[in-house]
Amino acid sequence: MQSLEDWKAARLAALTAEDGWVNLTDRVEIAPGPQHVGRGPGNDLVLSVGPDHLGVLTLTDGGAQFETPDAKRHDFAPAPGGFPQLRVPPLLLEIHTVDGVPALRVRDLTAQRSADLHYFPENPALVIRARWERLETPDTAMIGQRGGADMQVTLTHVARFTFAGHEIRLAPTHWKGGQPMFVFRDATSGHETYAAARFLMGEEMTDDAITLDFNRAFTPPCAFTPHAICPLPPRQNILVFAVTAGEIWG
Repeated sequence: MQSLEDWKAARLAALTAEDGWVNLTDRVEIAPGPQHVGRGPGNDLVLSVGPDHLGVLTLTDGGAQFETPDAKRHDFAPAPGGFPQLRVPPLLLEIHTVDGVPALRVRDLTAQRSADLHYFPENPALVIRARWERLETPDTAMIGQRGGADMQVTLTHVARFTFAGHEIRLAPTHWKGGQPMFVFRDATSGHETYAAARFLMGEEMTDDAITLDFNRAFTPPCAFTPHAICPLPPRQNILVFAVTAGEIWG
């Protein structure tokens, strides 16, 4: 497993990258047909940054295309995060689709990209080797989203462990790069940590065990920008005790 210090460095690098979260300025839903994009009020997709007339965006069955004012056409290309992107200086454009509804996400490449992250002292007691249990029958749950509509997720596993006298069954609601992602809230939420939730990636999985290192619990994107959509925890992931590990917020 990557060292905690290396993990923190990678976390900061991802957060402040060109396609990170601190320079995300807009998210505008895309209507059918060619859409004029720019900062000027006469555009179909009005942005808060960039030139008055950036170009024309068109979604097709084959993807997304952008025509700049010099009449050159550019195709959006797949990006590591899974959403098509196109660099149109001074902006990075991204087609972000949620529940079948496409939106244009915009990042300002000229913005200062920095974040001042703080952490609890490393807590070895909160590196937990939990039982990793596959549900006999996958379950469904409706979860809220900060910045978006409720969504239905499929639950296939739970991580079961005991802590502070409590029997815990954490459920991963999402998977990122083959890793289960747990969205949880605890007694520090809204006081020492971000109120809505924190995220945690499960690591070192076997068929029946998984490592939950709460020292690597991190603040969701919606804390850094109002243009992100972040899942909220299912009821069973709301913990009554304080998880004094991972990122501090505020």
